[in-house]
Amino acid sequence: MTLRNSSKRAAAVAACALTAVTGTVITAPPAAAATYAGECGPGYRVVNSAPIGRLGTVFLTYSSASGNNCVIAKRHRAGTRVLIEAGLGVHPVGQHWPAYQGRHYTSYAGPIRLSAAGRCVDWMGRISGVEGGKRRTNCG
Repeated sequence: MTLRNSSKRAAAVAACALTAVTGTVITAPPAAAATYAGECGPGYRVVNSAPIGRLGTVFLTYSSASGNNCVIAKRHRAGTRVLIEAGLGVHPVGQHWPAYQGRHYTSYAGPIRLSAAGRCVDWMGRISGVEGGKRRTNCG
């Protein structure tokens, strides 16, 4: 056995011993979660959100000044271009989203806006076919 292989083996044995003694398994840190960063513009604040599986988050924002809702579908981590979609509509939405954006993006789809003051909205985000969102929310 070479000195190099011996060092690697000793490190592996030490890691196993540490795990056995402490019961702690060392793992990689979790991926950073998607956060809203003002993509809808000034005056919009997040009023709801939903996970898009383990891929990202869809954010519903609202501007009391304009009465508009806005949706962003955002990946947890930007990367190569994938299909990202965002949809927004007054409840009930049929088979087609009145406000929709979907293309291959590296980070997020949107912002898409819709005036829906005093009404309930349906909203969604989809990343590579995995969907998140809610129906009949944020009424009023």
